[in-house]
Amino acid sequence: MLIIITIIVLIGLLIGSYTDLKTREVPDWLNFALVACGFGINAIYSAVYWDYTYILNSVAGFAAFFLFAILMYYTGQWGGGDSKMIMGLGALIGFDVMLRGVPFALGLLFNILIVGAAYGLFWSVVLVVRNWKRFAKEMKKLLTKYGTSRKIILLLAMLFLVGTFFGDFSFKVSSATLAISLLCVYYLFVSIKAIENVCMLKLVTPDKLTEGDWIAKDVKVMGERITGPKDLGISMKNIKKLRKLYKLGKVKKILIKEGIPFVPSFLIAFLVTLIFGNLVMLFL
Repeated sequence: MLIIITIIVLIGLLIGSYTDLKTREVPDWLNFALVACGFGINAIYSAVYWDYTYILNSVAGFAAFFLFAILMYYTGQWGGGDSKMIMGLGALIGFDVMLRGVPFALGLLFNILIVGAAYGLFWSVVLVVRNWKRFAKEMKKLLTKYGTSRKIILLLAMLFLVGTFFGDFSFKVSSATLAISLLCVYYLFVSIKAIENVCMLKLVTPDKLTEGDWIAKDVKVMGERITGPKDLGISMKNIKKLRKLYKLGKVKKILIKEGIPFVPSFLIAFLVTLIFGNLVMLFL
């Protein structure tokens, strides 16, 4: 059973990684197939061995990964396809409700966070290198725009650095750490904003929109708001409306935000979990 599930998960993640890298989308048929396989296989084993824990673990895994996916989706970290993919993995892998040791699913969730952070950082660096001139120009523009906040941050950092001249060694280290952390967080925030503006915003015609696309700017026609960033992904109903308006010449292009293709990080995290287990427990 474990071999079958592992093979299905790997095939699903490989297909999902390919489509995510190529089109920035994960097809619904793949995600729904993973959910169906997860419930189906575990239901069969529960019936054959007359043991309800198989299907119970599958439902628990789906529920746990569903909550995790919803959290990542509504905080803007993942798109709809990424979130559905995770739910499918949850149904397949399951969550050991008997808690016999550290569940594989729990280790996978932790590893997805760790690998995802490293993967996101790597992808951002690649985008910066490929678009260095535009990125540098946008950084300069944003630093000028946020001039007041930059001055406040620099002033606070200098005050913390003054603290390095007083107190004992631990106080000096704490003061220096706070000053450096404050500057790093501020410039990281500006950098992320610059990367988003330069590399992740794209103008497309309504006929190129797909369900779940993140709209970066409110779309209004004759004072009526059709869709926008607050929708957390455009619906098919609004896409059809925009396509009609496009044919009538009332809408031209829509500004959308292209996210980082995260499914490859799920594949890496799954392989890491298979080989090394829970990275958090390993570090501890």
